Parts: sequence; structure tokens; C-alpha cells
Amino acid sequence: MAVIGGGPAGLMAAEVLSQGGAEVDLFDAMPSVGRKFLLAGRGGLNLTHSEPTERLLQRFGDGSGALHDAVTAFDGAAVRAWAAGLGIETFVGTSGRVFPKDLKAAPLLRAWLHRLRAGGVRVHTRHRWTGWTPDGALRFESQGQQVLHAADATVLALGGASWSRLGSDGRWLPWLQERGVEVTPLQPSNCGFDVAPTGPGRQGWSDHLRQRFAGQPVKPAAASQAGDAAFQQGEFVITDTGVEGSLVYAFSARLREEIAARGQATWLVDLLPQHSAEQVLAETQRPRGPRSLSTHLKSRLGIHGLKMALLRELLRPEQLNDARELARSLKALPLTLARPRPIDEAISTAGGVRFQALDPRGMLRAVPGVFCAGEMLDWEAPTGGYLLTACFATARHAGRGVLQWLEERSVPA
Repeated sequence: MAVIGGGPAGLMAAEVLSQGGAEVDLFDAMPSVGRKFLLAGRGGLNLTHSEPTERLLQRFGDGSGALHDAVTAFDGAAVRAWAAGLGIETFVGTSGRVFPKDLKAAPLLRAWLHRLRAGGVRVHTRHRWTGWTPDGALRFESQGQQVLHAADATVLALGGASWSRLGSDGRWLPWLQERGVEVTPLQPSNCGFDVAPTGPGRQGWSDHLRQRFAGQPVKPAAASQAGDAAFQQGEFVITDTGVEGSLVYAFSARLREEIAARGQATWLVDLLPQHSAEQVLAETQRPRGPRSLSTHLKSRLGIHGLKMALLRELLRPEQLNDARELARSLKALPLTLARPRPIDEAISTAGGVRFQALDPRGMLRAVPGVFCAGEMLDWEAPTGGYLLTACFATARHAGRGVLQWLEERSVPA
């Protein structure tokens, strides 16, 4: 059996296949496997989420139905049990996210690779898949040489197109299209956005805001998309061109869709989530005497620095000097977003192989014997452990699908 892709989905598919008695060759384009997995570990390696399975599934939005069986079979509790089987103890953080106790990815990856190799999995690095030969063999480029490999079945776990330097470059998409596989174009997900020009003659932020505050977080804060009543609390960061960070990522799918439909999107930011609208209005209406607006807002509401700069950046002088308008803006400051940042900067990608292109086992209907798993499938999820959970779950589903398909065809594993 061949598994192409050495990320979490590829490694999990290889594990299922080897435990099912198959001889497995795993191929990856990079000099070592699990590079994006290790990068995720720099933030503590959020493995999964502790939410009940049905709630966890809702996080996948339109993809929840297609992912139902796979995620139900390998949910957050199953991920924790699997990690424990590798000797990795986990804990649940205050947000419900699940992390290894040591907050590191490397020990888990080392234990996992040791178990895979002990199970007979052969790992071939520096093998970049380049499609199929006319007779159906897998074709690889390895250190300037062409390598061919024949497999009874193949699991593709090639990732999306974010962080191409770590191996996920989306080059596989046209090769599958040529074979008649239905795909959705890849798009950035969990990404930052560029702001629309905030004044005449600007490309985005003013030079003052960019030079003084780029890289600084806006916190505490809450946000909502225009038209929504509820606000979600969190924080985000001002960048040279716009905004990024966890609070932005939570809205990225809907913001991207609104920009595609309307050419721009409006994101509302509550700069004072700890204050009610009535409290804010009372303070903006309070006489300030000889004090400047900046001094008044700092002393009465704690607005200063970056938050004050954002108000001056986005509001006209007459809005700043109108108590009611200022109060409304402090609770719902509109940021106009022009475009998502390039896909290679995104944490993950949307789009990929459509679930309609797969049979119930995870096999491509147009290419019998070829199965797909992980981020190359057409689903997306917010950060919070959901990405890894779905990669693990779809890989286990595909691996079991391979074993079932081989058994049905009476092909020895």
C-alpha cells in the first residue's frame, strides 16, 4: 500500500493500514515528515477539543454532515486515548482545548514514528509525487531522479496549499482534475485580512498607525460580522496591511465569502466588551471640561494607545465629537476588509476534493483504488483542535476503507 503525504493524516492512514496487516510505503516530499505538525507544536500543539461530539461536529459548518461518520468514530476523546497509547498525557485547558501535558509536538511525533517503523511502515522522504504514469504507477521525483512505484491501493494525504515551504503546495489539484475528480478551488482559511483604504490616498492603514502599532494586539475585544447580533470575545493583532489573529480567524470563512460576493466585508469590533452600551454612552456624554477627548476616554473608559489610534483612524472628527456616535463606535467599530491574505500565509485552506467525488469508504469514484484524507478534502474548521481532529478522523476512515476494499476484491494486504 502507498500513502502519499507525511503529515498527521498520512501518518494516521499508514498506522491504520499497518495495524490491519498491510505492507505500507509512506512517501513525503520534504526531508523529514511531520513538519507542519511540529510547527503547530510551537503554539502548544492543540490536538483536539473536549466538546461533546455533536457540538464538535457543528464546528465544521457545511462539512459536518460529510464528516459525521469519521469524526464520530474518532472524536476528541478518542484522540486523547490514542495519544495516551503513545505515552503522551494530555490535559484540557480553560478554553476546552486539549494539549499534551508538556505542550510539545516533538515527543509525540517521535513516539508515533517509532511505532510506525516498528509496525513495518517504510518511510521515503524527498519523494515528491508528480502524478501517475499511463499504466497507473505512482510517479515521484527524488533528488533529480524519477521513481516509479506500483501499489494495490493509495491513500493521498497531501494537505492544502498553506505553508508551501513545509510541503503543502496544492500542486496535486490539476492532476486529480485531469482524472475527472470533482474539486473546489483552494482558498485561504483561518487567515488574516487586508483592510480597505482608511483615508484618501492610502492603500490601507495610515503610515502613523502602521509604523506605531503594527504587531500589537487589540485586547480585550469582541467582534461580530455586520448583520449579526451576537459578539464573540477574543483578541486580534494589527498588521502592516490589516488584521490577523484568533478572533479574525473565527470569522474568516464568512468574511471570505462576503468579500467574494460583495467585494468587501464589514467586521464590527467592540473595543469595550467589559462595558455595556449604556455604560459607554453615559461616559461619552459626561462633560469633560477642559480635558481632551483622549484624556477623557483614557480616564473614564481606559481607551488609549492602539484603541484610541483605531478610533482616530476610522472615525471622522464629527463622529468623534458626537457622544452617541462615539459610544456606538466604541461598541461596534466598523472595519472594512478588502481581501484575505495570500493562501500561503493561511493556517489552513478551504476547498479541495469534494465529498461527492468519494464513495462511502473514502475512495475516489473516478480513480478506483485511490483514497483521500485530511486537509485536501473540501472542509474547513476554526482553530481549536478541530483541524487536527478531522485530519486524524478522515485518515482513519480512509485507511479502514482501503482494507475493506482490498478484502472485497480478495487482494492480500
